[in-house]
Amino acid sequence: MTDELLSAKREKYPVNKGIGRPVEFKGLKAQYLFLFAGGLLAAFILFVILYMAGAGQWLCMGFGITAASAVVWLTFRLNAKYGEHGLMKLGAARMRPRYLIHRRRVCRMLRRKKKGGKT
Repeated sequence: MTDELLSAKREKYPVNKGIGRPVEFKGLKAQYLFLFAGGLLAAFILFVILYMAGAGQWLCMGFGITAASAVVWLTFRLNAKYGEHGLMKLGAARMRPRYLIHRRRVCRMLRRKKKGGKT
């Protein structure tokens, strides 16, 4: 193929330069997109439940707008504070125990075992 044909193909079909990078939408990255979508969906479902239960229209609208605004603010705040993988690291750190307790003496751990099975 000639260089002219290759350059025409490049102009027609742009190269994907996002390979290996996380999904990003309006500055939200990775798991924050799911948190954002889930939070807005939960706020909408609560709005519908309140409306179907017979609460006032203005009360439902106020709750919906407040809840959606809180979800948007919290999601962007967490994204800015912890970054792409920071929220997962925070969850993993909470799963880790604070202290490791070992009740065997060090000298017993260092002693060789005899063939009979006793230390």
